[in-house]
Amino acid sequence: MASRGGPRAAGTDGSDFQHRERVASHYQMSVTLKSEIKKLIYTHVVIWLLLLAQMVVGHLKLLPHDQVAMPYQWEYPYLLSILPSFLGLLSFPRNNISYLVLSMISTGLFSVAPLIYGAMEMFPMAQQLYRHGKAYRFIFGFSAVSVMYLVVVVAAQVHGWQLYYSKKLLDSWFTSTQEKKKK
Repeated sequence: MASRGGPRAAGTDGSDFQHRERVASHYQMSVTLKSEIKKLIYTHVVIWLLLLAQMVVGHLKLLPHDQVAMPYQWEYPYLLSILPSFLGLLSFPRNNISYLVLSMISTGLFSVAPLIYGAMEMFPMAQQLYRHGKAYRFIFGFSAVSVMYLVVVVAAQVHGWQLYYSKKLLDSWFTSTQEKKKK
């Protein structure tokens, strides 16, 4: 091959290098999945900060009790859900499979499990609100049960997609590892 401005090698138009410049599909997928997981982690951090703010305001009584209710029991273990997110972020720079697996397992334990418990814990109060129209806890004038169920639904979707994309990323990393071993 010749330089940019110089003569071309005989018998070539200069386009025969393009086959060498393609990026393997599993590398492209890895970059895309890391980007999606990062977006989900940042969304999770926002949800986590809102719950933390609600807990701090409730416990320190910075606002009246009718403005921000005391937290439900499921919110305390959910505070640990920030750990799997950091493990996920730590796994990205060097494609660390063990950190990603730990992130996926701890997401189930510290994120999904408290959400399931929270849905069960709040169910009797939601039933009472639906049947009788009575709510005893409020967050800025809205029924605390309704607001927290909305948080549970959004958080469950965020963690579900996070686990799904993490599994796809793990598969992508295993593909690249297998290809390296073949060489």
